[in-house]
Amino acid sequence: MQFNQLGLSQTVLAALEAKGYSKATPIQEQSIPSLLEGRDLLGIAQTGTGKTAAFMLPSIDRLVASGKRAQPRGCRMLVLAPTRELASQIAESARHYAKGTRLSVMTCFGGTSVHKNKTDLARGVDILVATPGRLVDLLDQCYAIMLGIEILVLDEADQMMDLGFIHALKRIVRELPAKRQTLFFSATMPKTIRELAGQFIKNPVEVKVTPEATTAERVEQRVTHVQQAEKQSLLTIMLRDPAIDRALIFTRTKHGADRVVKLLAGSGIASNAIHGNKSQPQRERALGEFKAGKVKILVATDIAARGIDVSGVSHVFNFELPNVPDQYVHRIGRTARAGATGLAISFCADDEKPYLRDIEKLTRQKITVVPLPEGFLAESARIKASRSPVPMSRDEQNGRNGRAFQKPNGQHASQRGPRPNPARGDQPRREGGPRADQPRREGGNFERRDGGSFERRDGAPQGEKPRNYARPKSKWHARPARAGQGGNRPR
Repeated sequence: MQFNQLGLSQTVLAALEAKGYSKATPIQEQSIPSLLEGRDLLGIAQTGTGKTAAFMLPSIDRLVASGKRAQPRGCRMLVLAPTRELASQIAESARHYAKGTRLSVMTCFGGTSVHKNKTDLARGVDILVATPGRLVDLLDQCYAIMLGIEILVLDEADQMMDLGFIHALKRIVRELPAKRQTLFFSATMPKTIRELAGQFIKNPVEVKVTPEATTAERVEQRVTHVQQAEKQSLLTIMLRDPAIDRALIFTRTKHGADRVVKLLAGSGIASNAIHGNKSQPQRERALGEFKAGKVKILVATDIAARGIDVSGVSHVFNFELPNVPDQYVHRIGRTARAGATGLAISFCADDEKPYLRDIEKLTRQKITVVPLPEGFLAESARIKASRSPVPMSRDEQNGRNGRAFQKPNGQHASQRGPRPNPARGDQPRREGGPRADQPRREGGNFERRDGGSFERRDGAPQGEKPRNYARPKSKWHARPARAGQGGNRPR
């Protein structure tokens, strides 16, 4: 169905035409007419199905038609997203769709200036795209007022539950007016998510685009069984494929993502990492270079990957399988977007086979097993030998990746041999000082005699204080008494 058949205004249609969109996706066909009528909506759809346009296009038309103005410190439409990248992506789309209107769009999430958020919100904004954590901070400081909200959108609700935002969501909803339009979207709809939706929406229109928890049909899925120690070499070999336009690589941990980037650099392959330990400018720069094609490989964790809506991602590599099967659905949804095809390749070590079984059970399909490339072991050994040395990070030195904690002298306590035993005549070992059988360093008021004992430099008897001894002063040091006051007063 064409967009001009859905009842959208000419202003919105012009914005869609400027972006080259004419045909609506299934979720847009089913959602837009009901949303234009002001109905609540419960949407079950995977990433890459056009959800943003499905709720943003009719909302813009309704905001323009109502003709209201945002009150100071308030907004008219609130969109809640689980991650910064997704919030930024939604705001970017909103600005484009609202280009022909006077609606203002603002983002509010961690890693950005709180002062700027307060300043922008002080004037009032039409569309506010926020993460729950930063918005709760502004509410607690009374810099945000939610009483004028006409439309509430919860995007990726299942991910917000996984990240522990349930209490923040309930805190935000308490500030909202009871009379509003609420749109609730989730890629999966287990019982807990459906119960959560019941607290936000009333008599909703339910839209289910694809069967629950299935993956995009256009994504070809493969898995290769490989030892954990050989995954990096296998990834290096596969990234040499000239058919790769842009590739997303997923790891389970932040430090694992950084290590993949370093080892790829040692093999002459440029890549960037994006995860929660990166600052907001670093994350924006990495994502910008990936979108522009300057760096064609992006290594990400599950949380940071939400909102990476980049056309032309041809390959998704699961360097480590997720321990939560729902995350697999979101990972491979980063490719095959906007009608394109894609390839998802997973590396499965022996200890990850239970994760693979859970994924296949959830998606209701067997993933094609692909053997290791011919001559892999020899090529892996050559790659390891030719790889440039990678300096160990301070976190790795401190044992955050499972290594033993390194003492300042570079030697672990377990590497120093057995403890000295005085019964065997062993000399005691002292850290940071001379051994018991070594002569003491001369200094202070003592000097060594010929026989090895010490005597006073100033000639005073051994039990007396030296002549240059000065008693330390305390705060109750005796001071002359003033008239009507005691003698001992704190200094």
